[in-house]
Amino acid sequence: MWQYLELLADILDNGTVKTDRTGVGTKSVFGRQLRFDLSAGFPLVTTKRVYTKGIVTELLWFISGSTNIRYLAQNNVNIWNEWPLNHLLSNFGTDRGSLSPDEWQHCLALYTDLIREDEDFAKKWGELGPVYGYQWRHWQVPGGSEIDQLDNVLREIKNNPSSRRLIVMTWNPADIEKMKVSGLPPCHMCFQFDVTEERLSCQMYIRSWDVFLGGPFNIASYALLTLMVAHVTGLNPGDLVITSGDTHLYLNHLEKARRQLTRTPRELPTLRFTRQVTSLYDFKPGDIEITGYDPHPAIKAEIAI
Repeated sequence: MWQYLELLADILDNGTVKTDRTGVGTKSVFGRQLRFDLSAGFPLVTTKRVYTKGIVTELLWFISGSTNIRYLAQNNVNIWNEWPLNHLLSNFGTDRGSLSPDEWQHCLALYTDLIREDEDFAKKWGELGPVYGYQWRHWQVPGGSEIDQLDNVLREIKNNPSSRRLIVMTWNPADIEKMKVSGLPPCHMCFQFDVTEERLSCQMYIRSWDVFLGGPFNIASYALLTLMVAHVTGLNPGDLVITSGDTHLYLNHLEKARRQLTRTPRELPTLRFTRQVTSLYDFKPGDIEITGYDPHPAIKAEIAI
């Protein structure tokens, strides 16, 4: 995972300080690319512990087409909770910025419990709008019909693997305003598969990349997606390529990134599937096993919303 550490160093050394939507500020570079050979090990960052349960659970949630965080909360994955909570509070004349850290954490705990336990509350206040999974599986077209982009791509990989149109989009301009209400317009906005000599590769474009918190998560998530698709289509693992636009560290993460750069990467873990799954939609968390993961301790950091 030297590529990831080199990107951290690049931003620290060459980045420009910029203002941003969250008010935290970033140090940013523009236009970067990382490449990982998925046959050489699962690209899970080892210089800090990465939340593997969250990666697996979120990806299965995307694949299902769901946009309500209740499934995540019921599986104790709370990585999306802060945006819809902030939306809920705004309906009552307040928001995260007007609360102390302790008040915010108290609200977050109460909100998470209600999402997990109260189906009606979750239906009203747990929706993120037409974000990732919705666009993957339910892209709306004029006339009221929809396109299952993910299913179309799976079919094409099997029937027309040389296609140059194995693409899934999440950046739907018609839905951006709806996404902003209680969620976030997609950062990883499209991905494309390629089949060459029975190897499946994937390139993902990310418009805005929080490299310290989001980076390790996104790398592992799209590596997992590629391996899952290869598994159900009978192909071998190829490369994962991540191309990024605004590539940044939040200003409150700079010292944490410097600390991570003092650590030496360890051997990559191995990912395997515990049973033969024939449909991408049939994967369960227990089907995915990561072994040999021996990371350095976690480095906690606050998310910017």
